[in-house]
Amino acid sequence: MRLRFVILIRNEVAICDLKSLMMDTEDMLKLVENLLSHSRETEWIEFKLNNADPEGIGEYISALSNSAALYEKPSGYIIWGIENETHKIVGTNFKPFSQKVKNQEIENWLATQLNPRIDIRFYEASIPKPVVILEIQPARSIPTSFRGAEFIRIGSYKKKLIDHPEKERQLWQLFSTTTFESDIAVDDVDSDDVLDLIDHPAYFKLMEQRSPDGNSAILEKLLSEQIIRKNKNGLKYDITNVGAILFANKLKRFERLAGKAPRVIIYKGSNRVETIKEQSGSKGYAIRFEGLIDYINDQLPQNEHIEKAFREKVRMYPKIAIRELVANALIHQDFTLTGTGPKIEIFTDRIEISNPGKPLINTLRFIDEPPRSRNEKLGSLMRRMRICEERGSGIDKVISQVEAFQLPAPDFRATQHHTVAVLYGPRDLSDMDREGKIRACYQHTCLCYVSGKQMTNTTLRKRLKIEDKNYPMASRIIKETMEEGLIKRHTQDSNSKKDSRYVPFWV
Repeated sequence: MRLRFVILIRNEVAICDLKSLMMDTEDMLKLVENLLSHSRETEWIEFKLNNADPEGIGEYISALSNSAALYEKPSGYIIWGIENETHKIVGTNFKPFSQKVKNQEIENWLATQLNPRIDIRFYEASIPKPVVILEIQPARSIPTSFRGAEFIRIGSYKKKLIDHPEKERQLWQLFSTTTFESDIAVDDVDSDDVLDLIDHPAYFKLMEQRSPDGNSAILEKLLSEQIIRKNKNGLKYDITNVGAILFANKLKRFERLAGKAPRVIIYKGSNRVETIKEQSGSKGYAIRFEGLIDYINDQLPQNEHIEKAFREKVRMYPKIAIRELVANALIHQDFTLTGTGPKIEIFTDRIEISNPGKPLINTLRFIDEPPRSRNEKLGSLMRRMRICEERGSGIDKVISQVEAFQLPAPDFRATQHHTVAVLYGPRDLSDMDREGKIRACYQHTCLCYVSGKQMTNTTLRKRLKIEDKNYPMASRIIKETMEEGLIKRHTQDSNSKKDSRYVPFWV
C-alpha cells in the first residue's frame, strides 16, 4: 500500500503519491521523518500538540533561532501534532494560515515582533493526521529577540538569554567568526545526496580540472574547497552556503537560498508600470552565470553599425560592462537580508542592476578602490573560475567600455538596503541633465588617473563628443564638477583652462 498525503505550503496544495512526488513535497516528507528521528526534543526542535499562543510561539522562535545558531544547525523547528514522549503523530487543530493576531496573519505578526527580521515559514501537512511545522532561521550577526527579549534553550527548556551569560558569550564568539559562506545550507546528508545536490561536473569544468575517478575523490575535492564539510559525527556531510549558492543543481532545494536566485525583469517602457516578462535563475550562480549574461544580452535592443560598407547589428550596451556589474551584484550582496535578492531590470532607456546590502565603500570610490566584500570565499571562487575580473579592475572596465560605446556615465547608488548600478542607453549631450554631465566628467577623470594620465578639456571633449570649437562647453562642465568637489586642478603651469589637467578629489 502506497502512502498518500496532502501538503500545504504557503496556501498551495498538492496531493501526491509518494512515488511521484515533486521535490518540495519530497523534501517536506523527509523533513518530518528527520525531525521525528530525534529521540527527544533538542535545543533546536520543539514538539507541541495544540498550543497556539502567539506570545509563546514568539518566545520559542527566539530561543530556537539562537540555539540553532549556537549548535550550528541550518534551522530550528517547532512541530505541532506530535506527542513529545512517544513521537506518535496524533494531529493538531492549530491552523496557522487562518489564525489572526491583531488583524494580521500570525506569520506576519510574529515576523514584525522579531529583531532582526529573520526568516520564518509555516508548513501544514497531513501524514495522514494534520501536522504543522514552523521552520526558523538561525540567528546570524546578533541574537534573535522577540518583543525586546532574547531567549535560549537549555536542554528542552526555554530560558531568558540574559540569565545564562555563558551561552550569550558563546553566541557572540560564534557571530564574530561565522560568515554566511561557511554557514550550513543543508546538514546531515549522505555522499549520494551531496553528489545529487551539487553539480560537481560543472565545478571541475569551470575550474578547468579533470574530474577525479570515484566518488570518494570527488568528495575530497569538494571538502578541500569548503563546498561541503564533514558532519560532526564524521559519517555524513553538511553543504555550505557557498557551495550551494555557486553549484546547486536546483537552488529551490536549498530553501533559504532559493530567494537569492537572480531575477531578470523586462519592462515595456521606462517605468515599472507594465512588465513584459520575468525570469528567475534555477541553478547555482557559477553554473548559470554565462547563460544569465547571454539571456540578458538577448533581451537588449540593437543598433545598426556601418563600417567599411558592412552593416551589422550591435547591442546597445557593452557585454563586458553588464558582465562585471552582474558579477559584482552577486558577489557583494548581503545574504543576511531576507526577502530580497539580486535583480536585473531592463527598461527601454536603461538597465538597473541591484543587490541587497549597502556598499562597504563610498560609491564615488568604486573606480579606484579595491572592493571590500562581505563574501570573500564566494568572490575568490568566482575569480578563479574567470567569471569576474581580478579584484579592483571590474568597474574600471565598466567605465572604459561605457566611454568606448559613447554612452552616458553609469550611476552608482546606495539606498537604505541596496546597491544599485544603472547603465543608460544612448543619449545626446543636450539631453543629459547637469548631474549626468558632472558624473561623466568625474568618472572620466578617475579613469584617466588610474590609467596613468590626467583629464583635460581635450579628453573630455572627445569623451562627450563635443566639437573642438565648443571647448567652452567642456570648460563649463569641468568648472561645475570642480564646484561639486569631485575633481581638482593637477597643475598650475598654464594659465589656459584649455590646457589644464585635472585629477579626482581623492588624489
